[in-house]
Amino acid sequence: MPNFPILSTLFIALIALVHVYILILEMFLWDKPTGMRAFGHSADMAKLSKVLAANQGLYNGFLAAGLFWGLLLGEAGFQFKAFFLSCILVAGIYGGLTAKRNILWIQAAPALLALVLLILHI
Repeated sequence: MPNFPILSTLFIALIALVHVYILILEMFLWDKPTGMRAFGHSADMAKLSKVLAANQGLYNGFLAAGLFWGLLLGEAGFQFKAFFLSCILVAGIYGGLTAKRNILWIQAAPALLALVLLILHI
């Protein structure tokens, strides 16, 4: 059996794709019905916070890019993957404690699981 961490690779790819989706929601759909529904805010709130949300979306894109870069590097990308998963984990914990509790399950928990799988080389 090959020594390739299939499960961690799949989880990391999924997390990267989720962060691309978050980028799209925050940068392009924030003030559209899809974005307002996803984040539970009103049109007035969306209008007031659109620039901040776009900036936040850009950061989510950087997180995704870091994970994709780590995946492209394969085994040599371990440190990239570990670093960006750790960033996502910390951001998810912070968001879960300060913004919405479900961020812990949407962002932090998957990052923690992927980090454990990465470390265990699964």
